[in-house]
Amino acid sequence: MEKSNAQIVYSEDINRINSPEFTDWGVHLVCNEGDAMFLFNSRPVTIQKNDAAVINHPELVTHINASDDLKIRFIAAPFKFLYNLLPANHYGIGGHISLFENPVIPLSEEDTVRFNNDIEQLRMRSADAGHLFYEELVGSLALTMIYDLFDFHAKLHGEATPSERTAGTVKRLLALLENGRAKRYREVAYYANELNVSPKYLSETVKRITGNSVMNLIDKYAVPVLIEFLKNTDLSLTQISEEMNFSSLSYFSRYARKHLGMPPTRYRLSHPSQ
Repeated sequence: MEKSNAQIVYSEDINRINSPEFTDWGVHLVCNEGDAMFLFNSRPVTIQKNDAAVINHPELVTHINASDDLKIRFIAAPFKFLYNLLPANHYGIGGHISLFENPVIPLSEEDTVRFNNDIEQLRMRSADAGHLFYEELVGSLALTMIYDLFDFHAKLHGEATPSERTAGTVKRLLALLENGRAKRYREVAYYANELNVSPKYLSETVKRITGNSVMNLIDKYAVPVLIEFLKNTDLSLTQISEEMNFSSLSYFSRYARKHLGMPPTRYRLSHPSQ
């Protein structure tokens, strides 16, 4: 059975926020007591009572130090699921830029209660996996939490709404990747041309908004396709190379080695199809 995109994890352990399981996830945290410090993207971050933190790349968190009386709660979910809840030109695109630079949002007592309620609702209902509309249910609760976070953030920083061009560029790039373009096209210049922007503009915009390079995003969509092809032993490596539009078999092999850690033949042998 295919795993739902609406995976939700609740925890009160701050040392778990940079767990490998949350790579490419978003962490939404509230501090109710005590304080903690960590590095995020090599920059020092401090959280204390009545702070929220939105960490869209928790794999960038290191060196966590917490006070003995620290009490936090957080919800983690796949970033792709959270991002796709929002329209392209929403405040969230601009807010994401700001939060990547500083993930902490100081809250009032009232807003701390509201954010705790959002987290509690997600904690309780995420256990209801048998719900026939589970993904929609969890998505609606996650969207409520996100809109509350935007409200908290906008109170401090104003409406950090990006231009239509900036927001639309990132959304349209993701749409191209989700529609399978990465299977045959893995060059930044190709996507820049499709989006009618320069490669430099595309690279800088995507990096600023998502924290990822364009190539990193492309590879995240291309590598799973490569793996699925390699599982199909009816296809030769030459056929896979041609299907994925590599210019040569040697280039295909180098790409597989880089992203799978071994040549495609060895990967196929060590990962037999089920």
